[in-house]
Amino acid sequence: MPMAKNHRSDRSSADTASRPSPSTVLDRLASGPSRASRITHTEHLPPRAGRHAVWPDRIRSEVVAAVQAAGIEHPWAHQARVAEHALDGESVIVATGTASGKSLAYLAPVLTALLEGSEAPNGRGATALYLAPTKALAADQRRSVKELSQPLGNAVRPAVYDGDTPFEEREWVRQYANYVLTNPDMLHRGILPSHPRWSSFLRALRYVVIDECHTYRGVFGSHVAQVLRRLRRLCARYGASPVFLLASATAAEPSVAASRLTGLPVVEVADDASPRGELVFALWEPPLTELHGEKGAPVRRTATAETADLLTGLTVQGMRSISFVRSRRGAELIAVIAQERLAEIDRSLARRVAAYRGGYLPEERRALESALHSGDLLGLAATSALELGVDISGLDAVVISGYPGTRASLWQQAGRAGRSGEGALAILVARDDPLDTFLVHHPEALFDQPVESTVLDPDNPYVLAPHLCAAASEIPLTDEDLELFGPAAAGLMPQLEAAKLLRRRTAAWHWTRRERAVDLTDIRGGGGRPVQIVESGTGRLLGTVDEGAAHTAVHEGAVHLHQGRTYLVRKLDLDDSVALVEEASPPYSTVARDTTTIAVLETDVEVPWGDGRLCYGSVEVTNQVVSFLRRRVITGEVLGETKLDLPPRTLRTRAVWWTVTEDQLDAARINPEILGGTLHAAEHASIGMLPLFATCDRWDIGGVSVPLHPDTLLPTVFVYDGHPGGAGFAERAFRTARSWLTSTRRAIASCECDAGCPSCIQSPKCGNGNEPLHKRGAVRLLTELLRTAPEEQDRK
Repeated sequence: MPMAKNHRSDRSSADTASRPSPSTVLDRLASGPSRASRITHTEHLPPRAGRHAVWPDRIRSEVVAAVQAAGIEHPWAHQARVAEHALDGESVIVATGTASGKSLAYLAPVLTALLEGSEAPNGRGATALYLAPTKALAADQRRSVKELSQPLGNAVRPAVYDGDTPFEEREWVRQYANYVLTNPDMLHRGILPSHPRWSSFLRALRYVVIDECHTYRGVFGSHVAQVLRRLRRLCARYGASPVFLLASATAAEPSVAASRLTGLPVVEVADDASPRGELVFALWEPPLTELHGEKGAPVRRTATAETADLLTGLTVQGMRSISFVRSRRGAELIAVIAQERLAEIDRSLARRVAAYRGGYLPEERRALESALHSGDLLGLAATSALELGVDISGLDAVVISGYPGTRASLWQQAGRAGRSGEGALAILVARDDPLDTFLVHHPEALFDQPVESTVLDPDNPYVLAPHLCAAASEIPLTDEDLELFGPAAAGLMPQLEAAKLLRRRTAAWHWTRRERAVDLTDIRGGGGRPVQIVESGTGRLLGTVDEGAAHTAVHEGAVHLHQGRTYLVRKLDLDDSVALVEEASPPYSTVARDTTTIAVLETDVEVPWGDGRLCYGSVEVTNQVVSFLRRRVITGEVLGETKLDLPPRTLRTRAVWWTVTEDQLDAARINPEILGGTLHAAEHASIGMLPLFATCDRWDIGGVSVPLHPDTLLPTVFVYDGHPGGAGFAERAFRTARSWLTSTRRAIASCECDAGCPSCIQSPKCGNGNEPLHKRGAVRLLTELLRTAPEEQDRK
């Protein structure tokens, strides 16, 4: 995360003076027939003045001078506080807004330690480790550190150590670098298993920096939490006890999330003292078209098309802009559409818009960033590769194509505009999705609510077990070590012994296998062996898909998209984990249909909701893909169904579920004919709304609704984590159930459709083809359920 310049703008005063206000820019975008009605809400966030402080006395004068040489005369108050905690040996998280100078807050004490260490008469001197969720961010940080520390000479030796580091450079990094920048994957697979070769580095480790730590959530975050516990254990064996310095986008209870991630007490600094220009934030809903899709539901204009229009309009006005989109394909498509429309207005403008996404070569990314800085490029259509820390300043506007999944990400992306303290415009364009539709019609859910808590579960046995094996392979595990890995660790040891993965000898457990223990798990949470997608005619590898998604994504007959080209899957070989495809141009898309059953294994907590019950516990989900539908691309019209013969899959995970009684059904006027559709509609909508309360995507969770479930003997709706052992999302749903289901009911009731559409109760991932669904029944049932719901409480 490059340093924010505390007192100067990247633009000249003349350029700033000639720039229209954000409100004027928005008025121009909304001009024209029917366009103004697309703005459902406009929020005006006033400017904020900055508050300076002084660096703590213990920050070396050479470091202060280097910072001043970079154009930063005085730190913001929060930067000085973070440095103070770090110097006191306290782990600390800084959770402030985009461009608030979080990186400088932790770099000042880190550079001080490295400078002092370089003056030690013997040994390597102090070291520091920097962890980023992506390689690109680590590379950006290295460039910034190198530039900032240049006046300090050879005292600071930063180096990137990741999968792209040439082997001939790795030995130098291990022996001589004192600021090593890497990612959790490399720490897990490369550094920790080879700790004897890193002994001098680990012995001198003073600080561990964890950048963009809000991205460590769900299964990935749970794995990273255990990787950090393994790091702390090895450091302790070498006599080190590093201080952890974490940087995060604004999040609820950042110290709680940081403590869960690191396993240590962490102080929080969340009072943002940096200045901010005026922000005008508009919510934008695409209009309905004359087309009709599934079950005759109206079809809304796509967020992609609307975003391309807005990017075109901003470019015509000379505004420097970024549009954020969730997929690589979407970024490319928005750029192409905008270029075509700009060429019709002025051919020279078409060259001033481009796409930016993961997969580009580093030199391509640098060229795009430089062109945007200079003003040669006015518009970028980007994936979240630009959300994390890349230094893009002086932008006028940000267009967010579809809610990015969390309020933290929303503000992170919106914060890319106006980064030099000037006014800025942000626009959220809603997709045809229950959550997006709800948010643009209920702005208080965005602007009057705190950002979400980061959800992770380090005690998930499916996460914890392979890390206990990895730890034992690094240094044999003792009883004292188990406390470090959490309360669930001791109970797993007999199971790992029974599986002949670990063996107890005298006072410790040892790894028993020849293969590397770290190969037992993929910390990104993919699970299983990835299925390779191979072009049958050439043998060319097009890509991979997670084993868990293969049955629905690359079944025989599936339409597969890759870099703008369309392929048909001719064969899925599950034994060899290969899907053979060939290029084709079918006039349809495919959607898998499946059957899902769920069994309650154990109920951990149960609370009454009137006569019904709200429960949380362990379940086993059995899913089988049984067929796929071919649908016309534009209208969604079903052209046919083809049966499939795929084996069932089972998943043991965590779930929240609620039941209703006959009396509650009578009160809600739900008869047996509409009961199935009512429960199904409530299930779909509640899955769509859960990302508002837990840091998840709707694709991370699943659901089942049953008019009479054999374990509860009542009509029941289940929502479960889509990962083995759970990911913490269902637990969060249980704790916030009243608010979650209240928002679900409001989302269904406020939708303008008659019988249900993708904006309320239809789901793009429904295995039953969105049949049956009953919109009005779902509203009545949720109304009755919530009438007797207990007050919201934080249920532990």
